[in-house]
Amino acid sequence: MAGSQGHTKIVSTTPRRTRVRLSTKRRTKKEMTRIAGALEKFPFVRGVQENVKTGSLLIRHSEGSLGKLEQVLIDLGIILQSATGAEFHMAEGKARIAAGMADAVSDLDRRIGLATNGIVNLRAIVPLGLGALAVVQLLRKGWQIEATPWYVLAYAAFDSFIKLHYSREYKPVHHS
Repeated sequence: MAGSQGHTKIVSTTPRRTRVRLSTKRRTKKEMTRIAGALEKFPFVRGVQENVKTGSLLIRHSEGSLGKLEQVLIDLGIILQSATGAEFHMAEGKARIAAGMADAVSDLDRRIGLATNGIVNLRAIVPLGLGALAVVQLLRKGWQIEATPWYVLAYAAFDSFIKLHYSREYKPVHHS
């Protein structure tokens, strides 16, 4: 049960109605009202009913909009616990924590890509950042082969670039 309080969870859903149990930190009247108000601004949301006692929101929405609803909750900064597989220790061959971290990094990568119209994303920022650290280290400390040297950072920059750009899971952001 400890996991059920850590993140928000969709506890039940029908084609036009979804009940969400909020994480413990979001179960205040003020926060629930803020979330409900933000949700009601979307045209596919027909209404939101708050229950502070149970920490849940009953969201009425148009049929087929569950995916949109999940995305809006994520955009509001709400971390959704997977309703399926939440009790499993492994998800698609990854530890649950690793899968959650990978999802969070993937979401951050998507958001950066969308914010910059696809010009910059984490796949560019991480290697460039490590490369810049390598250059700074080289300029400050010189070649310094006996300590943690610049070339380790340079290797990490190159390695992360290759791994991030040529992985099978990479899906570039397309703009229409």
